[in-house]
Amino acid sequence: MEHRGLRPDGTIAREGSPARVPAVFTPVVDAARSLITATFGATRLHSAYLYGSVPRGTAVAGVSDLDMLLALRRLPTDADRADAQTVEAELDRAFPQIDGAAIGLACATDLLSERERYDGGFFVACLCTPLTGPDLAEHLPRYRPTSLLARETNGDLASLLPPWRLRAARAATEHDRRALGRSVGRRLVRTGFTLVMPRWGGWTSDLNRSAGVFGHYYPERAGQMRLAVDVGRGSADASALRVLLDDLGPWLAAEYTAVHGEKAARP
Repeated sequence: MEHRGLRPDGTIAREGSPARVPAVFTPVVDAARSLITATFGATRLHSAYLYGSVPRGTAVAGVSDLDMLLALRRLPTDADRADAQTVEAELDRAFPQIDGAAIGLACATDLLSERERYDGGFFVACLCTPLTGPDLAEHLPRYRPTSLLARETNGDLASLLPPWRLRAARAATEHDRRALGRSVGRRLVRTGFTLVMPRWGGWTSDLNRSAGVFGHYYPERAGQMRLAVDVGRGSADASALRVLLDDLGPWLAAEYTAVHGEKAARP
């Protein structure tokens, strides 16, 4: 039977674990844990998590980045963001295994709030792997691949398109286009997958599989979604980026709203 990322009870399984971290990335993860703990301390840090290809076991040395989330005991400040950037830079300098480190910051209380239950809460409970500190997932529900989950995780695509287009217009170098393209491509693939997720009845974060599942339901857009995978993996093709921003993106935002509705407003 096809594996669809679910537990036996039909809820979405946590997709990563420390045991899946490839051996080549173990020193990076250990250093990240030590740096984060030393930099933020118990007074600021509630818990830290890995997410992405490293804890899923699919990372490629020299190509993949190290993605982390820090759940702080208060709302993140400019000082917190500066410290996170320092940790990112130190890890990037020290370990050629990674193509950069990225640290996201959130407030632990917010992640457990009713407002974030099907967005930030889902992210922690199902897509994040504990790195240090008490696991917030213990206070969160089990999630199913529902329309509610689809709306609250990716129902804000329309609001992202204008700033993306502005960044594209200002992108002067291949590096700028590549950085923007990674964000745009990956988000469009995730949004395309969650558009059809309730019909498919499962969960995946794999870009190729996500695009394939989407293409089964929208074959006329399958080629563009495969293009989004390529751009999300680092293609700096300016014409491909325009297709995503001017054609696939607007269509996907409209279709998403029609099927699942708009994401609840955030302050």
